[in-house]
Amino acid sequence: MRKVLQKMMAGLCCLTLLFGMAACEKGNTPANTDVTPGITQSAEPTMAPEPTVAPEPTKAPEATKVPEVTKAPEVTKEPEVTEPLIELPEGSLKDAAAECGFSFGTVVSAYSSYDLDYKIMVMDDFNSVTAANEMKAYSMLNQSMSQSSPNGMPAIDFTQADSIVSMAELLGIGVRGHVLVWDAYMCDWFFREGYKNDTPYVDKETMKTRLQYYIEKVITHFEEEFPGVVYCWDVVNEAVGDSEADYDSSDARHVRTWRGTTANQFYNIIGSDYIELSFLYAKDVVEKLQKKNPEVSIALFYNDYNTFYAEKRDAICEVVKSINSYAKDANGKYRKLCDGVGMQSYIGGYGYQEGCLDPALIDMIREAIEKYHALDVEVHVTEMAVRNYDETLMAEHAEYYGDLMEMYVELNKKAPMVTNISIWGINDAPWMDENNGNYKQNSPYCGIFDEDYKKKDAYYEVLNAMKKGNE
Repeated sequence: MRKVLQKMMAGLCCLTLLFGMAACEKGNTPANTDVTPGITQSAEPTMAPEPTVAPEPTKAPEATKVPEVTKAPEVTKEPEVTEPLIELPEGSLKDAAAECGFSFGTVVSAYSSYDLDYKIMVMDDFNSVTAANEMKAYSMLNQSMSQSSPNGMPAIDFTQADSIVSMAELLGIGVRGHVLVWDAYMCDWFFREGYKNDTPYVDKETMKTRLQYYIEKVITHFEEEFPGVVYCWDVVNEAVGDSEADYDSSDARHVRTWRGTTANQFYNIIGSDYIELSFLYAKDVVEKLQKKNPEVSIALFYNDYNTFYAEKRDAICEVVKSINSYAKDANGKYRKLCDGVGMQSYIGGYGYQEGCLDPALIDMIREAIEKYHALDVEVHVTEMAVRNYDETLMAEHAEYYGDLMEMYVELNKKAPMVTNISIWGINDAPWMDENNGNYKQNSPYCGIFDEDYKKKDAYYEVLNAMKKGNE
């Protein structure tokens, strides 16, 4: 009954969306007319009228009729030929991407799901979405319910996540599941006895049981409630450290033991193989679901940032190799537990223009994709934001975006390496303060759409690169 009510509510949202689209078209309403509260746009100054000039006295007509003189035609000046900045191709991003062998996605949140203009943008150009935070463990785990759980297992509240996945299902859009296991911002009580804040941490076996239960419950819930919608999961997120302070230097995988001053409790309690174990649990669930329904298809990914920098790239390669040599089947062959690498692609300086729009980064990304593909895994570009902090560099930003997309398309001509591209820095946000986290993460002028959801030159460069790549 609950599922039916959820889908009815989502259906009403979709009807509202469709009526809203019709109203916008009928009234020719602009995509977004919001203005910043408290700021009044000044009107253009009214110019004073020019003084009235008295008319000259009328002369008497001449007696002699002056013959008309035929003027020679003026020489028509040929207009200057100006080449347009870019071609304006027709079609949608998702259709062009399909021709290149990958789906095209963006991010949604509980907040953006109420934004009609945002939903229209998603419907028009995207066939994949990723929940910003709503499908992460710290968003779905419920502490009070866990404390009174009859089986001692963690309790999960799917309400917000279900609303996003249900909407995607009704719109015919796939969902990237993000994320099952992530040490950052994780609820500390999840690791403690009785799910309380001040009790001792549980032992290894108890923690493994909780982790296995959580992974199985989450994957199974979304597949059974929304069959085929969640087509992949980021099983483990950002588990590779950035410096020797984050990991054991003897570990070629560079698995995090610390994130800043916070200990990685998955590592501390379960052990250094918690990544591999998480993938094993996830794979077991997928295969269990496939026995019930052979049409079940859920790919499993390792996801991280800075994936194209050499040291971290090589450590991630070691992680993938370790995952796929962790468990054997009944015939003694290694089971392929990891299907792909998610490359978060925040490209450019973090909070500043220096380092942005650097062509060398495109070459680094290309090399990383080829190295991951050599491990017999696919690649998803999971969180793209081509950073730009300078409004005067919009044209350069658009051209750079086109070059980047052209690289992805060219790689896929060799082999199906990239199977999804998801842009998280989708809209400009010029109002952001420098202290805003998104200012550094995405940058104010990173979008292929502007702040009013209008297509920028960057949009057409991306679309053009994909369409030309298939000519």
